[in-house]
Parts: sequence; C-alpha cells; structure tokens
Amino acid sequence: MTETRRVICWRHGQTDWNVENRFQGQLDIPLNKTGIAQAERAAQLLALLRPDAIIASDLQRASDTAHALARLTGLTVTHDPALRERFGGPWEGLSRAEIAAGWPEQLPTMDIPGGEDMPTVGARVAEAVQRGLEKVPEGGTLVVASHGAALRAGIHTMLGLPQDQLEALGSLSNCSWSVLGPRRLGGWRLLEHNAGTLPEDKVLGDDR
Repeated sequence: MTETRRVICWRHGQTDWNVENRFQGQLDIPLNKTGIAQAERAAQLLALLRPDAIIASDLQRASDTAHALARLTGLTVTHDPALRERFGGPWEGLSRAEIAAGWPEQLPTMDIPGGEDMPTVGARVAEAVQRGLEKVPEGGTLVVASHGAALRAGIHTMLGLPQDQLEALGSLSNCSWSVLGPRRLGGWRLLEHNAGTLPEDKVLGDDR
C-alpha cells in the first residue's frame, strides 16, 4: 500500500540542563518555566494540523511536552520507552566543559564510552514511529514527542541516509519539529526541519 501519512518529529521544551549545556541522556529532567511555555505555544500551532495520534518518550520533559498538545486535541499520549534520548553513559549529567576535560578525543565525534551508538538509537526510534503509525489512518498525521539526538537519529534512519552522513541533518531546537512525508516510490522524505511555524501548502506539496 502506498504511504499517505506524515510524521511530525517534535523535540521537547527547554530544561535547566539545556541552559547549562549539560548532557541529559536518559536522566529524567523536567521542563523549566520557559520549556512549559514553549510546549504550550507549539501545541497551539501543531493542533491546527489535526494530528490523529501522539506518541512520546516516557521521560517527563518529552511526556509533558506531548501532553500540552493532548490537552488541546483530546488525544491520548502513548508512551514508548524506545523514544528515549540516547543513553550517554558516564557523560550523563556532565557539562560540555567537563566532558571536554575528561574525553577530549571522543567529544568531537560524540563517541561516548559505554554509551549508545547513533545507529542503535535511530533503529529503535524508527521502530517506535512505525508502531505509532498503526494508530494513524491513511492521509493522517502522527506527532512524535522525543529528544534532540534521538529524533535526529530516527529521521536519519527513516530517510535511509548512509551512516557517515548523520551530520547532514542539523540539530533540533527546543520545541521545534521536523516533518516527514512519503516519497512516491516508497520510503520517507524530509519536508521540513527544525521548524517553529506551520508549513505552507506549497511546501508540503511542491511537486503536485
């Protein structure tokens, strides 16, 4: 069956550790006041896209972001641990400066000793998205509330990009999102990346 659905990959709102430039990983850090306001603003926009389902990481910063949209749409958030952030091993809780001091060779390539590699993260996130799509009808929209590195890895996997091209995708800002839609010959294509405004119709269908 030809794919007709789209996926909105939505990063959680700001936390205090984001401001402090600390590696959060799978530690359960809450949204701060700015992050709560970001989630509420973004939810007002995303609700206009009439999503059919919402799935989210079970870490509270992503879960609370997702629930801001659920309150406006009446949808139920389905939590999937596979949408958690990349596990950061000994880096979790450390600032960038502390990581640079302890692992100067590994930091530039984000090769975390004892941490989770990005292909593994991408695979689990892509599988979670596929499970979420089971709740979405043809032509519908799935919202995925998750984390920056996890979403970037998942998008990379869904697009089928080579492993050495991960850096081709820029980072996602707090409470920004990316939109994936179907390609005509199967698979996914990136329609928007790191967006904070609603797309124009011509952007989503420029080749109709």
